[in-house]
Amino acid sequence: MNGNRADNFLRLIRRSQRGRLKIYLGYAAGVGKTYQMLQEGHRIKEDGIDVTVGLVETHGRAETEALLMGLEVIPRRKVTYRGIEIEEMDLDAILSRRPSVVLVDELAHTNVPGSRNAKRYQDVEELLAAGIHVISTLNIQHLESLYETVERATGVKVRERIPDRVVAEADQLVNVDITIEDLRRRLKEGKVYTKERIETALEHFFRPTNLEQLRELTLRELAAQIDSRRRDPQAEDVPANPDQVMVCLSSRGPNSEALLRYASRLAGRLNRNWYAVYVQTSKEHPTVIDAATQRMLSNTLTLAQQLGATVFTYKGDDVVKTILQFAKEYLVGHIVIGTPGKKVPFWKRLRGEGSILDRLVTEGAGITVIVLDTKAIREERPFPEIIPPAVESDEGPKARKDFIGEGGAALSRATILVWEKVIEKEDAIKRLLDSCREVDKRRMGSALESVLDREKQGGTFVGEDVAIPHARIAGLSRPVMAIGVGREGIQDQETGRKVRIMILLLSPIDPPESHLEILGLISRMARDDQWRKDVLAATKPAEIMRSIQMWEAGQQDSAETSSSSSEQVFRPTCSGHDLLSTQNSGDGILR
Repeated sequence: MNGNRADNFLRLIRRSQRGRLKIYLGYAAGVGKTYQMLQEGHRIKEDGIDVTVGLVETHGRAETEALLMGLEVIPRRKVTYRGIEIEEMDLDAILSRRPSVVLVDELAHTNVPGSRNAKRYQDVEELLAAGIHVISTLNIQHLESLYETVERATGVKVRERIPDRVVAEADQLVNVDITIEDLRRRLKEGKVYTKERIETALEHFFRPTNLEQLRELTLRELAAQIDSRRRDPQAEDVPANPDQVMVCLSSRGPNSEALLRYASRLAGRLNRNWYAVYVQTSKEHPTVIDAATQRMLSNTLTLAQQLGATVFTYKGDDVVKTILQFAKEYLVGHIVIGTPGKKVPFWKRLRGEGSILDRLVTEGAGITVIVLDTKAIREERPFPEIIPPAVESDEGPKARKDFIGEGGAALSRATILVWEKVIEKEDAIKRLLDSCREVDKRRMGSALESVLDREKQGGTFVGEDVAIPHARIAGLSRPVMAIGVGREGIQDQETGRKVRIMILLLSPIDPPESHLEILGLISRMARDDQWRKDVLAATKPAEIMRSIQMWEAGQQDSAETSSSSSEQVFRPTCSGHDLLSTQNSGDGILR
């Protein structure tokens, strides 16, 4: 106990000596991340704080270039590479200058070969270690764990990527958002790319369907970060929880990278440590496998480290025994494994010689085994087939103590409507709003207008057969929810999309972070396959409410909320200093 407290204190000391990192996050180029960062630079300077520009890429945008006026810019260093002169951020010059705050654009940038660090985020880490505070920018597609997801959604292979931990460890994360229509208009007006690139961009990466999916990924990441940051896994006196995540690796795995990225996202959602374990059998000894396989294995283990896993390598021919021993020692509750490459012959199964997967399921009492088809993995769906533990706990699921706070209370009070026929989106919103008894009848008109205005800025049909229209309403004392289920669908005529579940959320004006947290809660529930199946199978509103209660009770005990505060280094730039917030550029999204 005392040792734990000493470690926590040492962690706080080390943290206090580092600079703080703030990231402006967007779903695509042109949403206004750099613009917002430079605006904050001016506000910081006006407050008397020593701020410099380490590197800003204006891409020829006049509005952005104008904001550089009045700010001290550190000259870039010039590097000659293959006969071409390239300009990079001068890390040594910034360290020598030692400003209080430095603005560094494009966090995922790859430095020219021969630089001290391969990536710009590594330069930023040096600045933070030196006690310099950094404000930076990033697009969602550059997160390592989203590589396959982004490629499937857009057809683009993102070359420049950063480990998810960089975002997870940021002190402040701000979502810069505009509607898809406004972004495409900016592009057409030449405010994003040069004239010769506009048509190509509109026809490829900037297609509405691409942008819609990237925007949704950004909101999901924001919700996951909110959920994670509401809890402090390193708090004092918190006992170790047997619910860590482990991924099993093989030198011959068909797509180990996708397996690792999925495990990384799962561990992030559960706010748990995760481990990558490779068991080297006699058949996988370096003298047996070829050089190409060895290189592939080495790259896989390196990626695991980059994604934040603790990597372990063991030797032994009984893979299952080794895995389960590790799981027991490291308190693993979730094992992630790919589908077996070959089926065990029938005659071997008769002798009890099952596959690794079969044995994990039968011998791994109390462990949840998650099986992924890595050949066709769909990372946009957070949970594939989950094989439950071989032996269930006698105690059954326990309700978490206050784990969702106001959001859980609002869910328990929600009114529920069921429509047997197709209903239009606007009509559904009106009926749900009318069912909210806590909304003053005199405010119904303005409340409806606020929700519909939010819908005009960008539809809240978030996928997974669920829509979440929402708004912050003046005069409310607490969050209010209403849930509608359309047996034949809830139709959005403008987009042509149809969902069957609609969750209306109305929140008080203040505090704004509460609205985001509850949206994160609803998003997690909406992504649960079993919850959606239960809701759609229900015949009465009482059964739908029961499904909500069951989902709530089934959440992990470790997800109990702890309201933690973080000392803020930067002065307020928006409406206070939220750990995570949304910055609207033009038309906003989470107002």
